Amino acid sequence: MQRCERLYLIAVDIIAMFAEYIQAAMDQATYEIIDDPEPFYGEVPELEGVWATGKTLEDCRRELQEVIEGWIALKLRFGHPIPAIGGHSINASAEPVSIVE
Repeated sequence: MQRCERLYLIAVDIIAMFAEYIQAAMDQATYEIIDDPEPFYGEVPELEGVWATGKTLEDCRRELQEVIEGWIALKLRFGHPIPAIGGHSINASAEPVSIVE
């Protein structure tokens, strides 16, 4: 297998891992209506600090997904562990990964 093909397959696996984790987090989200100009409130209780609001439920869901994505990026950037959710996890190493042909 060529190096380029191997890199492509690794990228596809990583994208799938992130997509599955984000979907699992969204599946765990809870929503409520609050007294606010953006009355829809959503959070993922298993992910500390992950919440969003929106004028509609769909706005709230979109915002919540963006918050989850940013939360993951910050956790990775600072080397903090990312808890498993719904049987899905993101395992990242601080070490570079070599690709051997």
